[in-house]
Amino acid sequence: MVLSIALMALDYRFGQLERLRGGLLLLLSPVQYAVDWPLAGLQWFGNTLASRSALLEENRQLRQQQTLLQSRSIKYVALQAENKRLRELLDSSERVDKPVVIAEILRIETNPLKRQIVINKGSRDRAFTGQTVIDTLGVVGQITHTGPYTANVILITDPNHSIPVQIARNGVRAIAVGGKGDYSLELPYLAANADVEVGDILIASGLGGRFPDGYPVATVTHIDRNDNVGFTSATAAAAARLDRHREV
Repeated sequence: MVLSIALMALDYRFGQLERLRGGLLLLLSPVQYAVDWPLAGLQWFGNTLASRSALLEENRQLRQQQTLLQSRSIKYVALQAENKRLRELLDSSERVDKPVVIAEILRIETNPLKRQIVINKGSRDRAFTGQTVIDTLGVVGQITHTGPYTANVILITDPNHSIPVQIARNGVRAIAVGGKGDYSLELPYLAANADVEVGDILIASGLGGRFPDGYPVATVTHIDRNDNVGFTSATAAAAARLDRHREV
């Protein structure tokens, strides 16, 4: 007790213990760091993990948003293309002086010997057997059977289909039947001296009253003049985009 009071008095009067205190703190610093390091390390590691987890979660959310935006962008592009096709259909309907109904293609016949499609309009939509089917560029075919909600359509390129046509350049009439190719037609029995050229546009002649007069049918791509048999045949490519459009 007396010694403690004496030391305090000396420290107060002369500051002798300050040096001793500083030395002790210097000696104890490594020990203090050694004691604090594991706790500080754990705290740093925890903060690092928390930051990494937050970054991973943020990255995951950004990827999801990017995927969503990309899918929406693709959908908007598809909708824009569909709207363009529908506008073209409405414009082409003005060329036909008859009531027009827009239909969507539901199914394509997979039988290689038949070229037919199914559309989503039937008798409830005033579709009827023999009705002409067109797209924005040309004649597609005609309805062969109707149900309440759907209808079967034979394409003009089906081997069992024929359509009366005429050459737009000179008015020469002919019959175009389904060809050997998926999108071709044949003009098999033209006169030997028929005035037909590659590039001639074939239009519906309107004979028979089934197909719209003057509507495009095909373009002549090849001519075979056979003098031995006395007639000429020609091959034409369908004007309608039979392999592309979803609406007719």
